[in-house]
Amino acid sequence: MSHSDKRARIAERFRHTIAFAAAATLPQLALAQASPFQTGAESLVTNLTAIATPVAALAVMVLAVVAMTGRISWGWPIGALVGIGVIFGAPQIVTWARGVFGV
Repeated sequence: MSHSDKRARIAERFRHTIAFAAAATLPQLALAQASPFQTGAESLVTNLTAIATPVAALAVMVLAVVAMTGRISWGWPIGALVGIGVIFGAPQIVTWARGVFGV
C-alpha cells in the first residue's frame, strides 16, 4: 500500500466523520422537510387572523354603540369579546392543550 493511498483513506474517513457529526448535531439538516399540513395550517391561521382583525374591531365598536343606546343587552358585546379572545388566542390554546396532553 502506497503512502498516497493511506492519505486518501484517512482523508475519506475524516470527511465521513465530519459528515456524521454534522448530521448528528444538526437534525434540521438531516430532516430538512417540514410537514406540508403544518405549513398549510400555519398559513391559514395567519391569513384568517389578518382578515379577522379589522372585522373584530368593527364588531366590538358596533356592538358597544348599540348596547350603549339600549338596543341590545350587554350580553352580546361581552359574548363577542369572549369569542374574539378565543379566536385570536387559538394558537396559544392549542399549544397549551398539546403540552397538557403531551402531544
